[in-house]
Amino acid sequence: MDFTFTEEQQAAVEAAKAVFSGVAPDAVPSPALTAGAVADDFDRGLWAKLAASDLLSLVLDAEYGGAGLDPVALCLLLRESAKVLARVPLLETSAVALAVQRYGQAELRHELLPAIGRGNLVVTVAANGRTGHDGAELAVTARRDGDHWVLDGAQTAVPWAQTCDRVAVPAHTAEGHTVLALVPRDHRGIALADQISTSGERFAELHLASVRLTASAVIEADGAWEWLHHLLATGTCALALGLGQAVLAMTGQYTGKREQFGHPVATFQAVAVQAADRYIDLRAMEATLWQAAWRISTGAPGALPVAADVSVAKIWASEGVRRVVQTAQHLHGGFGADTDYALHRYHAWAKQLELSLGPAAAHEEALGDLLAAHPLSQTA
Repeated sequence: MDFTFTEEQQAAVEAAKAVFSGVAPDAVPSPALTAGAVADDFDRGLWAKLAASDLLSLVLDAEYGGAGLDPVALCLLLRESAKVLARVPLLETSAVALAVQRYGQAELRHELLPAIGRGNLVVTVAANGRTGHDGAELAVTARRDGDHWVLDGAQTAVPWAQTCDRVAVPAHTAEGHTVLALVPRDHRGIALADQISTSGERFAELHLASVRLTASAVIEADGAWEWLHHLLATGTCALALGLGQAVLAMTGQYTGKREQFGHPVATFQAVAVQAADRYIDLRAMEATLWQAAWRISTGAPGALPVAADVSVAKIWASEGVRRVVQTAQHLHGGFGADTDYALHRYHAWAKQLELSLGPAAAHEEALGDLLAAHPLSQTA
């Protein structure tokens, strides 16, 4: 087996590092010291740099102005973005673009994808449902009315919905079919109520009251929402991995300089063992992430459906990133809680990623259901 990345994927990583090298994790007020959102909008300047570097079009096919790379490449970009807490809807916009490219009608693809690649169209996703516990597709109803679709319902915790151009909304029909609607943010019947994420970002509760859309704005293909949801969860794992790697690097630098009894604390066995355990967590997060991303990218068969690989990756990401930031706080001592130091920001983002699209317990339950439904073959 060959686990190396392609030259194109490695080039994308280098381009991403160049863009993200100028991003400061503490460029906005601390969420610990801010009653509301840390900012009204995402980082538009960084978004423009990503577009200028062709990183927003990286996963688009050549006919839409892109490089035609796969979800693995997207996860590589997301990993780099999380190392600096980049405040951009890179996961949401890119994941929707891939879903539209894969499942959308030609009219929708040509309308949205070139504009996304140029950075002129920003898309977010309503993926949390009404409460964050039930399937997002169950929170909104969709019914046909001639050549249109009519949507009713509500979704919670939609990232940066107030400033994005479109919101991808999953909805269910009376027949139990799931569709994916690309709803303009300012469309008639849309109402947004401000919410604040754990990381201090501006989220929204999205209400849809008889929102009427043309059929071309709705993806009816079987499996579109399921595939998008898998990609979003896997992308969240990539963000958790990048964040965890950055935090462990911060911890190594600090414990290598901090001295007790005339020696760097990194040389103490208790410190080294804890750091080593977190390194093992990151390696497990990495292995399970690339397994899930590879299955999504290639459609390769396995003993279990791709949802199982996604759940395994999310279990490791949720548990692993939590342990990494907790150990980092412990090894930094009181310095880790200093709001003039960036570590507490990483802790807040880690908690947001841990719970996004389901905590470990939810994915353990899903994995158990998959194992029960697809018993593995017995070997003598």
